[in-house]
Amino acid sequence: MSDRRWMALALGLGARGLGRVWPNPAVGCVLVRAGRVVGRGWTAPGGRPHAEIVALQQAGGAARGATAYVTLEPCNHQGQTGPCAQALIDAGVARVVVAMADPNPVAGGGLDRLRAAGIAVESGVLEAQAAEAHRGFVTRIQEGRPMVTLKLATSLDGRIATASGESQWITGPEARRRVHGMRMVHDAVLVGAGTARADDPSLTVRGMGAVAQPGRVVMSRRLGVSVESKLGRSARDVPVWMIHGPDAPKAARDAWHAAGARLFEVATGAGGQVEVGAAMQALGAAGLTRVFCEGGGSLAASLLGADLVDDLSVFSGGAMLGAEGVPAIGALGIAALAEAPRFTLRGVERVGADALAHWRRNPA
Repeated sequence: MSDRRWMALALGLGARGLGRVWPNPAVGCVLVRAGRVVGRGWTAPGGRPHAEIVALQQAGGAARGATAYVTLEPCNHQGQTGPCAQALIDAGVARVVVAMADPNPVAGGGLDRLRAAGIAVESGVLEAQAAEAHRGFVTRIQEGRPMVTLKLATSLDGRIATASGESQWITGPEARRRVHGMRMVHDAVLVGAGTARADDPSLTVRGMGAVAQPGRVVMSRRLGVSVESKLGRSARDVPVWMIHGPDAPKAARDAWHAAGARLFEVATGAGGQVEVGAAMQALGAAGLTRVFCEGGGSLAASLLGADLVDDLSVFSGGAMLGAEGVPAIGALGIAALAEAPRFTLRGVERVGADALAHWRRNPA
């Protein structure tokens, strides 16, 4: 097999860690000697041990003289464990092929250490694919916030509910199952207070077997969501983070603390609502790299208005709800087309009876 095919295998392994390894990147590693895999690994849940260590432990003495294929530059700093670059050196690996450099200046320098030890190093193999795989990690390092995917499930005319609020179900069971799969590869699921009150969602991954659950995040300026909700009653089983403003009542704070939630106080903006940029920075500081936002319309509008939506996933069901239906996006205050947030279509697929369109934010 070629370097590209071995690296593709490493990328596939790394993807197994998505949603489970934050604040660390979901890295994959394959050790190959004489055309045979002698060790493989991916970042363990919670971020430790790193993929290289898992692969080296599996390979044992067979790692000597092998080539290591790693989706991200091996770390070069002393954290909870020693540097992965040094572990590769100590194991006697002869060659290291890396997809992309580590954007974290604290962890960088791994390739230099390997070269200084006389190990042959090649970088940039399937770099574009690796950059896609590590987008959340890179966004947190470079911008201090998690990557945000906004999911919408709408009628053909862009409505998420009838005028009376009925919304279950605009899309079909296959689309709903797909959403559970999308939750599973994100660190946390985010909703606004309105959605939490109206739908009383669990925001958990269901029907996918025994899997690690993403955290649940609610943005509520005054903590106006009952602790008797599904989120409140399950906060000790699956983490719940509440983002609120400075004016959240002490009684509500105490109640959510007692329920087991973690609270984040952030500034409010000119309109009195939670400042979403500050909220995303708080989530980034807490370690999140990938957030899956499921609405509602006001929160979606705030994120779009602040240019914080990186990916947009739109499920469209084959129904028309008319102008009286509830729009998917709240008011954006746009007076001219030039002010509209713009996205580039990356693909459309059929999911059961519905369509799923994938969009990517246009660079500024």
